[in-house]
Amino acid sequence: MSTEKTPVLLILPRDVLDRARVLAGRATTALKLPVSLQIVLRALIEAGLKRNGDRAVLAGIEREAQAVRRIRRATRRRARARTAPLETSRRPIRKKGRGRRT
Repeated sequence: MSTEKTPVLLILPRDVLDRARVLAGRATTALKLPVSLQIVLRALIEAGLKRNGDRAVLAGIEREAQAVRRIRRATRRRARARTAPLETSRRPIRKKGRGRRT
């Protein structure tokens, strides 16, 4: 492991975190060493980065990127719906008699 450390906030779905905890427990039993969740996540990330050409890894990356994109898009839509006034159409309303005369 490198001596340079950078703190990272990682948000994971509960089922993924639970599977990593199970893996940590199995590793603790098999190795007869205390294995933390952090150690397991570091190892999984490192293994994934080493397999950068693997289609399964790329498919997982694409799936996660699309999920994040959908979540962000939905959040923006909800924020716009809360703040924007109700509009009947996007075109500006023109009053008669205010146009250019030729």
